[in-house]
Amino acid sequence: MTQPRSQIVQPERTRHYHCVARCVRRAWLCGEDDYTGKNFDHRKSWLLARMKTLEEIFAIRIAAYAVMSNHYHVVLYLDIEQGRSWNRDEVIRRWLRLFSGDPLARAYLRGGLDGAAHGQLDVLAARWRERLCDLSWYMRCLNEYLARRANAEDGCKGRFWEGRFKSQALADDAALLSCMAYVDLNPVRAGLCGTLADSDFTSVRARLWERAEAAKGDRACDTKGEAPLPAPKLMPFRPGGELRKIALAEAVGSKPKAELPFALEDYLELVDWTGRLARPEKRGMIAPDAPAALSELGLDTAQWRVLTLEIQKRAIVLFHGLERVEAWERRHMKKAA
Repeated sequence: MTQPRSQIVQPERTRHYHCVARCVRRAWLCGEDDYTGKNFDHRKSWLLARMKTLEEIFAIRIAAYAVMSNHYHVVLYLDIEQGRSWNRDEVIRRWLRLFSGDPLARAYLRGGLDGAAHGQLDVLAARWRERLCDLSWYMRCLNEYLARRANAEDGCKGRFWEGRFKSQALADDAALLSCMAYVDLNPVRAGLCGTLADSDFTSVRARLWERAEAAKGDRACDTKGEAPLPAPKLMPFRPGGELRKIALAEAVGSKPKAELPFALEDYLELVDWTGRLARPEKRGMIAPDAPAALSELGLDTAQWRVLTLEIQKRAIVLFHGLERVEAWERRHMKKAA
């Protein structure tokens, strides 16, 4: 049964969410349509450009994304603290980048607003601040933009997306890590490429390119040797593989940070290893040693297999990775008994 979005998206419970939107009738409206012979790959760059714009406006950060031919995935972080830090003028300026028709806000920016109207403007700014931190408003501004632009290009009306986006709440670091790996590996698992460096329109390729640029021109990790299309700014990783130590050192009531709780190199190693695990015929033999990121999370390879399978189940709307592993271990022990 479909759950109300308000029961899934609860920022006080978790800040990370995995969202998926799919084209109507699963048509290839962002790729090459074998039925019509038309190619719509250029629309993938529209989606990346729009995500880049929204990242500059909303208090929502992007952890991972993958744009496929008939759907896309994005892992988002609700940065509520950033939204609360904006003053009224900042909120108004950001909102008017999306919706430019409010006469009260326009009059205020021109300096032509009398004192009696300031109270009404404060109410509007508070409402806009809330929306600029809201997952549904972010996805609305992303999906409606692409639908309108694609319909204008096709000279038609009607649905572009099959319905509202689907979302999963990622309740812990294990859930976040496995979901990001699942998203970044979408092109590999679909058989569209054999390496992470060739997986176009994914966050992992953008991160590989940024790492190569930081290494002063080293292109060893990007086989194509070309820069990716303009993409949204991604959430940073914590320096070093210190997840366990940092987690224990932080106070329980400390504010969440808009950064990923593991190291970039550990993450890239884990995604590459998981890709070979998922497609051994294309990626060779699996390395005998588990990646460092697994030991940071306190998981073994069997537990990681459970997570990478569980994240694909549509029924999961609150994905608590450690609970999934514990439930699997209990079932495994019962069978052994």
